Amino acid sequence: MTPREVFERMRQNWIANETVFDDDSLAGDVILEMPFAAPGRPSRIEGRDAVLAFIRAGHADLPFRFDDCRALAVHDTADPGTIVVEYELAATMAETGVSAAAPFVGVLTVREGRISRWREYQNPLAIAWALQTAAS
Repeated sequence: MTPREVFERMRQNWIANETVFDDDSLAGDVILEMPFAAPGRPSRIEGRDAVLAFIRAGHADLPFRFDDCRALAVHDTADPGTIVVEYELAATMAETGVSAAAPFVGVLTVREGRISRWREYQNPLAIAWALQTAAS
């Protein structure tokens, strides 16, 4: 699978409210990076098992359901295995039914059809605002 195909699979998993990664989508030595992680959250996780445990635990605690993942732009890089994706996740709070959205930028590197690195740039303030707005 190409990086664009892998990101499309990620989009479909978000929209289906499934965990974004699974055993088949990740390389054994995958690296998950979140340079702007909120305080108390890890900024780097290495290895398929550790990434899956982190993602599954976080998914189980979500107070919302994803409604959409809009790919705003996909940029190719000099490395054919890497793309940069600008996207927006929209979600609805389970308790209130209120919806909100937040923007993200991801750098996706794929090796032999599997994710070898996912670097996600989040704006923790925008996410906190979206969650707070949707919760009230």
